[in-house]
Amino acid sequence: MTSAPLIALQGVSLGYGNGPVLREVTLRIEAGEKVAFVGASGAGKSTLLGHLYDRLGRRAALVPQQLALVKNLSVFHNVYMGRLHHHSPLYNLANLFLPLAREVRAVGPLVDRLGLSDKLQTSAGELSGGQQQRTAVARALFQGGDVLLGDEPVSSVDLLQARDVLSVLREAFPTLILAMHDVNLALAYADRVIGLKEGAIVLDRPSAELVPSDLDPLYRP
Repeated sequence: MTSAPLIALQGVSLGYGNGPVLREVTLRIEAGEKVAFVGASGAGKSTLLGHLYDRLGRRAALVPQQLALVKNLSVFHNVYMGRLHHHSPLYNLANLFLPLAREVRAVGPLVDRLGLSDKLQTSAGELSGGQQQRTAVARALFQGGDVLLGDEPVSSVDLLQARDVLSVLREAFPTLILAMHDVNLALAYADRVIGLKEGAIVLDRPSAELVPSDLDPLYRP
């Protein structure tokens, strides 16, 4: 008996009030895959990723492109927000006013792994762009789960940090679905690459069969 796919779209059009951004999308993603969406800005990567997140709900942890951090709260509190739904409002309120030792111990190793241990009590608004992005990644790691959706999750960090973050995500989540602008990183850290252009999927191949130049047509007018 064949198990159901994690995602199955058949001829779906996706968009907003002004009309579809993606047209007639047919896509199947199995649990355990590492997938990268690539393509020029405006091709529909974020729209597709957002739709998948709406379908998966709490089954998936998310690193959004806009990060969604609370700037006046500390790195600790922003990471802790990944598990707000695990606790009662009273517990969360108590932890807001005085971080509980058990939660600090749980968050600490994730923050340390991403090079932010000295920023644990720093307000997110005081961080650099790369530090904020790593905080959002730590929040997704703290939330946990089987699926990670990332919308340009390493766009604000340098190449060395990007490789480190992507390695951490590959180790932590059985399934990765990432929208990425760096095709070299997409080929290196995803097992399957899906190319989007002008609102349609135009390429879907194993990364082992591709070289960066194969993706150049996605970025040409």
